[in-house]
Amino acid sequence: MPILARTPPMGWNSWNTFGNNINEELVKTIADAFIRRGLKDAGYQYIVIDDCWSEKTRDTNGRLVPDKSKFPNGMKALTEYIHSKGLKFGIYSCVGTHTCAGFPGSFEHEFVDAVTFAEWGVDYLKYDYCYKPRNAAGEDLYKRMALALRNCGRNIVLSACNWGNDGVQKWIREAGCHLYRSAGDIHDNWKSIEGIMLSQLNNACFNGIDCWNDMDMLVVGMSGTGENAYVLSTGCNETEYRTHFSVWAMMNSPLMIGCDVRNMSEQTAAILTNKDVIALNQDIEGRAPYCIRQWNNLDNVFSLIKPLSAVSDGDGSDGDDASTTGGDYAVAMVNISDVKAEMSLQFYDIGLPYASGLGLEFYDCWKHEVIGFFTERASIDIEPHECRVFRCKVKKA
Repeated sequence: MPILARTPPMGWNSWNTFGNNINEELVKTIADAFIRRGLKDAGYQYIVIDDCWSEKTRDTNGRLVPDKSKFPNGMKALTEYIHSKGLKFGIYSCVGTHTCAGFPGSFEHEFVDAVTFAEWGVDYLKYDYCYKPRNAAGEDLYKRMALALRNCGRNIVLSACNWGNDGVQKWIREAGCHLYRSAGDIHDNWKSIEGIMLSQLNNACFNGIDCWNDMDMLVVGMSGTGENAYVLSTGCNETEYRTHFSVWAMMNSPLMIGCDVRNMSEQTAAILTNKDVIALNQDIEGRAPYCIRQWNNLDNVFSLIKPLSAVSDGDGSDGDDASTTGGDYAVAMVNISDVKAEMSLQFYDIGLPYASGLGLEFYDCWKHEVIGFFTERASIDIEPHECRVFRCKVKKA
């Protein structure tokens, strides 16, 4: 079986903005917007419909049935439209007897549902955790659907969504899932983003190729709008949305857009299509970052340090010397406080002592320019709720 999630999946999910108000025409226009607004070119692939897409009961053969009023032409026709755009299609189900909104879940229907999804041309399954029978182990239920999908005749990414419960990070990789939710649901406000961010700083190690720590869908660009009252909140300012996107990217979280991309602002589009930041998320080695706190402001300011791939241009097999290029490091400096603050990163702490005669050239991934060359340390001022993101190249002093 091929590696289906070599890098964190990138796409869009209907839940944050639309909730249960989804339909065939909406999904098609989202696919069209992916092309028109440059999201496909930036690396986004998946268009995923969340809960509330099916009828309330299965058919006489025990199969799920798309809501006839919302999806009059059925799911196969919709997947064919999305595939015609060079994109991939995702759908939603649940480990329990019912989904979170009360529609049929996949409990004890895993194998027939997997075959159904394959026949429809589905590429991605978000698999939720509501209405799970009390004595059924969640670990076993995810293993069951993973087994069903691996034997359904189609390659389908399995996105586990149990909100970080049951010590999920300890067993989810061997269960066969490709990504897993590690925290509660996100809401469109800074406190929600901050809370999820801080909750995951010690979980970065439970993350890697083909099994990614999903910190939940992005709220970038929602700006306090949408039809889903559960997610709807005060919104964030542009700085806070940039921080949200930056930290999710640095932490190797899947980048699943939640706003209405059809009418997103130019500022939102600029955040979501920032190729310098996306490149850090999609780095082929998939290294998790480690955290270094500001020594005199431990609770408010920290840096995430992420080794990036060194790309080989030869293996020596043809008689030439093998060599590598790259070896950059990503550095994200975050200030969660309400006042301007300093982050002083000591290079000794990332393995680069002054005695080496080397320093770091800092390229700003939001300004898209080199801001300077530093030895021994870099001291950067950070605005409230801001994240400064740099790609750093090792050079001789």
